[in-house]
Amino acid sequence: MIAVLLTCALMIGGLLAVQAPANLQLTKAVGTPYGAAALQLWVAAGLLGILAVATGTFVALTRLGDVPSWYLLGGLASPLYITSGILLFPRIGALAAGGLFVTGQMLASIALDGFGLFGIARQTLGAGTLVGSVAVLAGITAIVRGQRVKVPAAVGLGRPAGAPASPPFAPAGVTPGRLLLGLIAGAVLPIQGAVNARLRTVVVEPIVVALVSFLVAALTITIVFAVLRTTGRTPTPQLDRLGGMPWWGWLGGLCAVGYVTGAFMLLPQIGAAVTVALTVTGQQLMSALIDTRGLFRMPQRPFTAARGVGLLLLVAGSLLIQLF
Repeated sequence: MIAVLLTCALMIGGLLAVQAPANLQLTKAVGTPYGAAALQLWVAAGLLGILAVATGTFVALTRLGDVPSWYLLGGLASPLYITSGILLFPRIGALAAGGLFVTGQMLASIALDGFGLFGIARQTLGAGTLVGSVAVLAGITAIVRGQRVKVPAAVGLGRPAGAPASPPFAPAGVTPGRLLLGLIAGAVLPIQGAVNARLRTVVVEPIVVALVSFLVAALTITIVFAVLRTTGRTPTPQLDRLGGMPWWGWLGGLCAVGYVTGAFMLLPQIGAAVTVALTVTGQQLMSALIDTRGLFRMPQRPFTAARGVGLLLLVAGSLLIQLF
């Protein structure tokens, strides 16, 4: 039984890596990342609502009257994380973007434990945490520095006579701004988990906690989208183009629901540390597979030695931080 639970944790982590390219297809269809994020979050909220009704836990929403207002803010992290994935995955690759998310997650987790933030019991940070942090930072550095993207043959057509041919692999567009965005987007995930854990102390039911979180997220991104649309900073969604989107473009909402509800279910079974360590590992392994094989219409990036070392450091560092 324990082997099944551990395997589920790895698969749930892989959902985070699949979520971003699926959302990217949704973005291409509707023509705006903010509209796509809003649509995905409303789909997720709807699925969780149906699940809450089916399991008879929907009534737990009546307990929200006893909840401090800041307990409801965990959902604010989801729009930032989803939109960041839509923006970063096609520009710097699944493995680099996932590595930045993991680095942000690890650093934020250390801060939460070390300072006892958001109701989390303060813990003394040991040598494993220090070594793990260094390994994570070294890992993402190796991945970013070794990043290469395959250039289609058509790129080299029509170049001037005598000009050097385009290299088979060109550096990816990693900029300081994108690095910072990836770190922040990853950092908000453990903060979201901590806030949602406080919400669960009152609401009790994990499915309803996830439902509240996604409702807050969906309302937030809808308001942001409405403001940007009114000011002309994002286009009108082209909903009539959804029919031409690949079927797996709808998987973003399903992945979000699977990750949130799965993590809630696994935590009491195998513990928080093991759950986080295995989901992070699953996320990185799936990201490497997506990049190397060019899955989900993502640019194909070779699995170089530098990226392999970086991936090993990320996984090892994550395990050290969470388990020691």
